[in-house]
Amino acid sequence: MSPAHSESWGIVGGGVLGMTLALRLAQQGRKVTLLEGAPHVGGLASAWSLGDVVWDRHYHVTLLSDTLLRSLLRELDLEQEMQWVQTRTGFYTDGKLYSMSNAIEFLRFPPLGLLSKVRLAATIVYASRIRDWKYLEQIPVAEWLERWSGKKTVEKIWLPLLRAKLGGNYKITSAAFIWTTIARMYAARRTGLKKEMFGYVPGGYARILEHFHQALVREHVTVKTGHPTARIEAAGKSGLRVTSAHGSEETFDQVVVTTPAPIAAELCAGLSAEEKARLKGIQYQGVLCASVLLKKPLAGYYVTNITDSWVPFTAVIEMSALVDRQHFGGNSLVYLPKYLTPDDPTFSISDEEIQRKFLDALFRMYPHLSAGDVLAFRISRVRYVVALPTLGYSERLPPMTTSIPGLHIVNSAHIVNGTLNVNETVQLAERALPQLLAAIASPAVPCDP
Repeated sequence: MSPAHSESWGIVGGGVLGMTLALRLAQQGRKVTLLEGAPHVGGLASAWSLGDVVWDRHYHVTLLSDTLLRSLLRELDLEQEMQWVQTRTGFYTDGKLYSMSNAIEFLRFPPLGLLSKVRLAATIVYASRIRDWKYLEQIPVAEWLERWSGKKTVEKIWLPLLRAKLGGNYKITSAAFIWTTIARMYAARRTGLKKEMFGYVPGGYARILEHFHQALVREHVTVKTGHPTARIEAAGKSGLRVTSAHGSEETFDQVVVTTPAPIAAELCAGLSAEEKARLKGIQYQGVLCASVLLKKPLAGYYVTNITDSWVPFTAVIEMSALVDRQHFGGNSLVYLPKYLTPDDPTFSISDEEIQRKFLDALFRMYPHLSAGDVLAFRISRVRYVVALPTLGYSERLPPMTTSIPGLHIVNSAHIVNGTLNVNETVQLAERALPQLLAAIASPAVPCDP
């Protein structure tokens, strides 16, 4: 057991990032309090119910190459229960559904000619071998893709996918975005594995978060849910005062804020104008994600990419193509995400209207479905999900340690060379921890992003 330390830590935000930081600090003997506004911990990884089925609110998958997440799951006594499955990928374009699960199917893919296919494959292979990613931050993603894949492939494949994921913000997004996406999928192959398998823990993230919560309690972390933070400010020599939306106050020697950057800028009183500008300058994509419980499966593809502009959602994630349907009462679970800017008016459309539009499109894509096959439909709205890797992103990222003594801001925006997923989130926590502890030892030296 690590020796106890005198300073107290408050972690604002009980997602996987905040939970991992809280666990590691407590394991080093720090006194830690985790403050979460929602009724449950987990953040974007939290679970909810669809009728009698409890599963993840957003879609998540573990790769064999997700070593840090798997190590954490091992620590939580869950890694040995992982179920590993080889999945298939679909592609919906020009009103037709194609399988794109292997090289032969790729070569048969009708929408692209042979030369375009060769250039597309070469782009993916080349991107998977790039190690020095930083120069990609200076190149617009569409420009880089056109250089390697050609104009036709960009117009037919890449641009529709970029618009679906980024909207008009693809124009200000750097080529590092596509590199991180490809690099994650090729990580297992770089470590010598012949193929990438996708995995899940039976019970989903509801079970993972339950075990995680228990681990925090065992390490004497005080976990306060339903405790939204309204303000964080210096409290003189007493450290930092954290005021909740309910009016209660607590003081800590050190506070780590893990909320999205624009929210952190509003919570933290006393930040300099430059610090606030940097935080508010980070551009995010949000998501409107529908969970649909169906009596029937769709087509057996875990991910179906969509290029047709009339479809109102970004992709089709058929979770039951990965997870055994027994976990869903013998039914099929499907996610229909739509990525949006935080101020997109679509966030204000009623659940009923979104359900009508989404299901109409789903029935058109999969004619064997009908309204009678829909058992449950729920919508999650999150305005700040992923920070966009805009041009020159890492150069403008705020340091983790602020100008306010004891105050640190660490969030997913600090994932500068990876995609937003649970493994990267755990890695960020593990990387941030020594920097935060070093900042205490040398308070005049800010932490790097």
